[in-house]
Amino acid sequence: MAVTLSVNGQSHTVESELDTPLLYVLRDDLGLNGAKYGCGLGQCGSCTVLVDGAPVFSCVTPILLLEGREITTVEGLGTVDEPGPMQRAFIEEQAAQCGYCIPGMMMRAQALLERNPSAGDAEIRAALEPNLCRCGTHMRILKAVRRAGQLMQSAAAPGASEGAAS
Repeated sequence: MAVTLSVNGQSHTVESELDTPLLYVLRDDLGLNGAKYGCGLGQCGSCTVLVDGAPVFSCVTPILLLEGREITTVEGLGTVDEPGPMQRAFIEEQAAQCGYCIPGMMMRAQALLERNPSAGDAEIRAALEPNLCRCGTHMRILKAVRRAGQLMQSAAAPGASEGAAS
């Protein structure tokens, strides 16, 4: 069956069963490999994407529920040449070790910072709690999320220019 999905601001019509998890469509049909397959049960968070600004586990979210909603993946936050604030912060703080969990962490952090760019450590920890990281880069991840909030605030400030928050 054909389903039209809005992913990173672009409309995509895909032929798939309605109970197909979004993760499979993103990776197999759209070539968006940022969201990772981890557990397949919605328990690790490596597949996290945003749907209408809220984090969801794409491995357990059927595409049937997503027509007419806006899906954002880590690829929608920026590009290799022009990373968005969240991506820049994770790069600058070297928050990734193996990197497998990082796209999901970024997406959950993005949802938080869109609501509250000045979130403190306790709020960041609570927001990221559903996502697992086995490498132990937790402190760098926290630092990166705080930096991303600062970058987002700087970008939103009147008269802010690119690179002003470096």
